[in-house]
Amino acid sequence: MAVKFVVIGATKEKFYKQSEAEYLKRLNKYCKLNYVEIPSSKKSVKRDDCLKMEEESLLRNINDNDYVVLLDEKGTEHTSRKFAKQLNDLLNYQPGIVFVIGGAFGFSDTIRKRGNAVWSLSKLTFPHHLVRTIFLEQLYRAFTILKGEHYHND
Repeated sequence: MAVKFVVIGATKEKFYKQSEAEYLKRLNKYCKLNYVEIPSSKKSVKRDDCLKMEEESLLRNINDNDYVVLLDEKGTEHTSRKFAKQLNDLLNYQPGIVFVIGGAFGFSDTIRKRGNAVWSLSKLTFPHHLVRTIFLEQLYRAFTILKGEHYHND
């Protein structure tokens, strides 16, 4: 199972790095997760310029046959069990799955069109780097649900 997690910008804060590392370590039991950090656009403060630069980097990390899930506050919300079911369906029927968190300005129109699905982790706004930890924890939770392990409590 090919699962990739692509994010814009490096994590700087130590506590975020530690939480990401913890869930990446836990996920090794369930899948080989390819975690890709793309540098954020710092050559411009203009929204469209940043989106275009990030778009090019994102497209280099997405294969033609990948199923792309954009993580965005405007996406579809799932319960943890529904998230696990969606993940299971994707793992069974897609050759590659790419989850993407955009930069400060979100996603370009080209990336939005390339995305196969848009999922939301919450309608609330979170710091960019906290969303990474939340997503990694939910991915871990989904795998434990699928394996029938005692982590998730309904």
